[in-house]
Amino acid sequence: MKAYLGIDTSCYTTSCALMSEEGELLAEARKILEVKPGRRGLQQSEMVFQHTRNLPNLMEEVLATEGYELAGIAVSGYPRALEGSYMPAFLAGTGVARCLAAAKQVPLAILSHQENHLEAGIWSAGGPTAERFLALHASGGTTDLLLVERQGIKYKIEQVGGSIDLHAGQFIDRIGVALGLQFPTGPALEKLAATASDFEELPISVRKLDVSLSGPATAAQRKLEAGVDGARLALGVEYCLAETFARLFRKAAEQYKIKDVLLVGGVGCNTYIRQHLENRLGQKHIKLWVPEGKFSCDNASGCASYARNVTNG
Repeated sequence: MKAYLGIDTSCYTTSCALMSEEGELLAEARKILEVKPGRRGLQQSEMVFQHTRNLPNLMEEVLATEGYELAGIAVSGYPRALEGSYMPAFLAGTGVARCLAAAKQVPLAILSHQENHLEAGIWSAGGPTAERFLALHASGGTTDLLLVERQGIKYKIEQVGGSIDLHAGQFIDRIGVALGLQFPTGPALEKLAATASDFEELPISVRKLDVSLSGPATAAQRKLEAGVDGARLALGVEYCLAETFARLFRKAAEQYKIKDVLLVGGVGCNTYIRQHLENRLGQKHIKLWVPEGKFSCDNASGCASYARNVTNG
């Protein structure tokens, strides 16, 4: 049985995945990078160190799968599919991928971390299948609205909107850490928000296809300092992001005459945001595609799927 390996060493997760020729996930392993309590991130040197430490163990786990022949490898090599896009964290993964591809004499493909998210989303959600669709990559490092066009087995990606300041994941983590939650705070903030009966209202800023999240974040911090209930504020952050995304998708879908949209990235794991988007977009007959939660956040399944597609042509 032929199998395809994917590797992704993003800002906060080391991951690898093995996929069959039929698109079945044979094995998958990941480890979130360790951040000390109270901190809101890591320096790139610390990320590279942790990836270098984590990756051999994860690779041993995934490659222990029996009954397969390695036929191709793909790895995330840079953040976005743009000239000059670079981040040291991805050197850990590309180094291992290049060595293994040379040793096994199999094809190696290098794609962007953002393309990995798109591939993972499409593979997990089963679509969009349209030739042209919109995607929102919402995470700690990006809040990018993308116009995606199929070009054979690959995609042409154009950023057409998104956040002009703070990213969605940064918004969540900034307020989450202020609430005393462990970074990255997404899962804990969602759990806290689920205990609230109503949300604390925050400003929403969407102008054409640009959004601003720094204003809502500042407003949330001021409310927290004023003593508002933490659960209500957490739910307010979720509502603010969900409604911001809904307005952004609706404006873009109307502008580009598109009815299929894809949500990917760690922020897309949030159940409340997903449900709000489905309701709001459904009112305009816009189809929302969302991958399974564990394949929305950082993982290597998109790289494995890409290796399978590229190798088989």
